[in-house]
Amino acid sequence: MAFRDVLEIDVTAGNGGDGAMSFHRAKYMAKGGPDGGHGGKGGSVYLRATQNIASLDTLVGQRRFKAESGRYGEGRLRAGADGQDLFIDVPVGTTAFDAETGKVIADLTEIGQVKVVARGGLGGRGNSVFVSATRQAPRFAELGTKGEKRRLRLELRLIADVGLVGYPNAGKSSLLAALSRANPAIADYPFTTLSPILGVVEDPEHDRRFTLADIPGIIEGASEGKGLGLEFLRHISRTRLLVYVLAADRDPAGELEHLQAELRSYDPSLLENAALIVLNKLDLIKAEDGGTDEALARMLEEDLARFGLPVLKISAQTGEGLLALRDTILDVLPSREAWVETHALEEEPDVLQGPAPLRIEPAHTNVGTEKEERVWVVKGGGFEERLARFERHLDDAAEYLTGYFKRQGLTNALKRAGVKEEDTVEIGPFRFQYYEDEK
Repeated sequence: MAFRDVLEIDVTAGNGGDGAMSFHRAKYMAKGGPDGGHGGKGGSVYLRATQNIASLDTLVGQRRFKAESGRYGEGRLRAGADGQDLFIDVPVGTTAFDAETGKVIADLTEIGQVKVVARGGLGGRGNSVFVSATRQAPRFAELGTKGEKRRLRLELRLIADVGLVGYPNAGKSSLLAALSRANPAIADYPFTTLSPILGVVEDPEHDRRFTLADIPGIIEGASEGKGLGLEFLRHISRTRLLVYVLAADRDPAGELEHLQAELRSYDPSLLENAALIVLNKLDLIKAEDGGTDEALARMLEEDLARFGLPVLKISAQTGEGLLALRDTILDVLPSREAWVETHALEEEPDVLQGPAPLRIEPAHTNVGTEKEERVWVVKGGGFEERLARFERHLDDAAEYLTGYFKRQGLTNALKRAGVKEEDTVEIGPFRFQYYEDEK
């Protein structure tokens, strides 16, 4: 199966269980004592970063994920069980975006990191909790709320310390193989690696190491979607150090100009990252005696110096300059803490959003009938959500809801807006006649 680093999935959290409307039948108890238990909360959906997965391939066969819903409450004050949470394992380096808004929901850069992407619904309360001095036998209970539902766009951005960037056949795969134990496909004709390959480079003498990624090769116009297009550029954004790999037997300065132009078109901030230049394939510029043409190598190095980056001359084929390159990378590689501080993606806050501000607006007036009907629409304030939780027992819960509206300031807000006796008030799909409180 091909390496996959972009995928869209649908995630749905579990619904909360409904509260029970139940009465304990016992002698000498009017209508029985209310004993409805609460519903369980719905399971949430989480993304979990794991090192055992290299790409998003494992999710291809299942694009819809749903957590378990909470169970209904029962009589005798028995609460419904909570729904089981659902954990979706993804590779380290996965970023989850809301497919509709484009906001970052989760940015998983550490092994074991967990982030909720869809919250489970709340369980409804049973009728036992609505008993009061004036309401001894409440014949209503709360419904559970719906779990969140989202479409996510998952993007895998490899977590590597160093990224090799260059045109096809610049020798990136050979360099990766020479510095690490990775085994990328290597050929002597122009082609591009079809998926990023990671290797670990070690300096055992000083107990130092770094991860090195062979980023799929760039062709001109990649930032516009040509060739692999954005498929390779995405992975560059995670690396703390860019290594431009240029072939000495071509036009290294010209290639570097084109490489930086592609990076600038995709994300100008990439050019602010730490970087160095590797002039590879010294073994291919031959002098008359069969050795390396040192004069040409110096001329190419001087031409590259105008870019203001360190230049190292190597041959991945013969091993020339590889140890110096390894040590230079270890010396100039920025610390992970410093990189994260300046490059961390801003995630959507992991907090419950409060209700929208309360608004009361006149809707329409019916004239020409026996009696004029004035209609007012209530939006925000959380009142539509509150009513929806009693939809099955709306008439029985009318007294409770009237008191709730008064406690939450809706009654006074209606008066201030100009609502009169017998006007119609709409809250979502619900319609009521407004009457002044006589108390």
